[in-house]
Amino acid sequence: MRCGETVEQCRAEVERLTRELAEANREKIRAAECGLVVLEENQTLKQQYSDLEAEQEALRQELEQLQEVSTT
Repeated sequence: MRCGETVEQCRAEVERLTRELAEANREKIRAAECGLVVLEENQTLKQQYSDLEAEQEALRQELEQLQEVSTT
């Protein structure tokens, strides 16, 4: 104990620090949950982008085939 502190003051300080630690842990968990949501959304968007690229390529090939047929 520091000079002038009573046992009650020390207990109060321990309780305050315990509450602050619990709040910090809750905030850390919330941040991790938000990060997970962002990662999941990012993965979904990457998959959608990949699907759209594949569809675009298929349509481009179809267009080329149609252009070849129309020029012959």
